[in-house]
Amino acid sequence: MNKPYIFITRKLPDTIIERLQSFAEVKMWPYEDVPVTREVLLEEAKKADALLTMLSDCIDKEVIEAGQNLKIIANLAVGFDNIDITFATERRIAVCNTPDILTDTTADLTFALLLATARRLVEAAEFVKAGEWKSWSPLLLAGYDVHHKTIGIVGMGKIGQAVAKRATGFDMNILYHNRSRNEEAEQMLGATYCSFDELLKQSDFVVCLTPLTDETRHLFDKEAFKKMKKTAIFVNASRGPVVDEDALYEALVNGEIAGAGLDVFYKEPIDATHPLLTLKNVVALPHIGSASMETRLAMMELCCRNIMLVLNGEKPETLVNKEWLRETKRC
Repeated sequence: MNKPYIFITRKLPDTIIERLQSFAEVKMWPYEDVPVTREVLLEEAKKADALLTMLSDCIDKEVIEAGQNLKIIANLAVGFDNIDITFATERRIAVCNTPDILTDTTADLTFALLLATARRLVEAAEFVKAGEWKSWSPLLLAGYDVHHKTIGIVGMGKIGQAVAKRATGFDMNILYHNRSRNEEAEQMLGATYCSFDELLKQSDFVVCLTPLTDETRHLFDKEAFKKMKKTAIFVNASRGPVVDEDALYEALVNGEIAGAGLDVFYKEPIDATHPLLTLKNVVALPHIGSASMETRLAMMELCCRNIMLVLNGEKPETLVNKEWLRETKRC
């Protein structure tokens, strides 16, 4: 009996894929920092029983259609907007992600980004390295306090709750907006539910943690930024397309808001010519929300476990398309 064939779209540590190699033929894109080409992805999909993919890989109808033997797509991310879930389900392909594992790590980064933007830490570090620190002055690189301020969290899922928990340590007033009320966050963290508009008007820090959907695309547009305080700081650690970047740029240049901390962008990776990077009141990171060694390795291991379970005819741990399970049972 032929071994199943697994293709991994980015180079992972050998220690991670050893278990997969014990029962399957595994091929891996040889580069860690260069994405797999479209041509190679399509060719490998034709042979693969399983794909282990990155959020940056576009797993659309064409790729899925090429995968005649494809049984599972394991995405190394909590998000899955890079995959055509509907078509994968039609083709009876399981789609898995890596939720929960990265919750605290992403919350740490989100709050660090908030602090770095508010206190101008990156700007200050560059100021020292450039040899510009000549003397002490009363308002040298003065930023904004975080303690006792109001944080408004848009998207009170698990990561949102973890960020809110960190905000309690700074004695912050916590507002949130979500598709539905989160009573656990209200009871455990003292968070207050409010409308999107009210959150924008009242918050000193607006933190975007909502998933990317048709409803949330460009949620933060020109009108949204106009409703914020002029001293407000905007933080986005969810998905780039949730923000209209032209509108954000204008809001920052025109002084409609005070600053922005961004871990994600509309099109990634961005280059040094991106308009937002010309602004001193922007802290920009290369989508490293879950990038701790412990968390990234745990995410890789979860992807491998999901692949092994599905190829062995079992239910995966973190199934995105629940309909797949019903279809599988029906067969």
